[in-house]
Amino acid sequence: MAGLAVFGLRGCSYPGIGKVGGDKVGVVEINGVIADATVVIGQIKEFRENDAIKAIVLRVNSPGGGVGPSQEIYREVQKTVNVKKIVVSMGAVAASGGYYVAAGADGIMANPGTITGSIGVIMGFANFQELLGKIGLTPVVVKSGEFKDTGSPSRQMTDVEKKMLQAVVDTIHGQFVTAIVKGRSLKTDKVESIADGRIFSGEKALEIGLVDRLGNFEDAIEWAGRMGGIKGNVTAVFAKEKRLPLLKYITGSSSILSFLHRVIRPTMYAEYLYQGSGD
Repeated sequence: MAGLAVFGLRGCSYPGIGKVGGDKVGVVEINGVIADATVVIGQIKEFRENDAIKAIVLRVNSPGGGVGPSQEIYREVQKTVNVKKIVVSMGAVAASGGYYVAAGADGIMANPGTITGSIGVIMGFANFQELLGKIGLTPVVVKSGEFKDTGSPSRQMTDVEKKMLQAVVDTIHGQFVTAIVKGRSLKTDKVESIADGRIFSGEKALEIGLVDRLGNFEDAIEWAGRMGGIKGNVTAVFAKEKRLPLLKYITGSSSILSFLHRVIRPTMYAEYLYQGSGD
């Protein structure tokens, strides 16, 4: 089954964040499609406010996801770097929204073969007009304005609607570029030149300034610890496990179910999502 469509969270190996002894590096994990930011924001905030946590590693293994949740996590990262250091450790994939959340950190570490980049926005919807015609269903819509049913699955989109939605996509794309320019201290024209949805290996991302170092998860922990002023051995603690309600876990736990949800309940969506991930 494909990667989780909600955040995967590893259980902690200690009684609780408030009982951590000595100076530690806190680890917050983002696994799978970014569908909701609530848990991750809470974990970052808890580590930020704990004096025993000297730095934070954000472990990202995600193809991205929703625009809003990605922006919310980026915002929390930006708030936190003013208090303590945050290092991002990229796993197999940290693309699109997975890169967006990383861009605000103090440092980004990737594996040479990490798939990253995919800077861009995708918007889509399902259209069932031909299918409905074949089975004899005729949708009836009463609306208050011309654009109220834009993206309706029961009819073709007009050129005017496409133009309007393209403007929305361009605006959201511009927000992505601005976040990278601000978070990475890069020039706008440089970011715009690579913000066309293409993906990069971690090695290439280092070359063009999207990441700072190559290394694995343990290297990221060590780096964060030194940035946080820890002397001697650096020890990491994981954020406390947050158990999702069973129904929410099941209904959001795979890309297949996510696709079925869109078919059964079609709606317009805009995402910072790397489509080649299979999620």
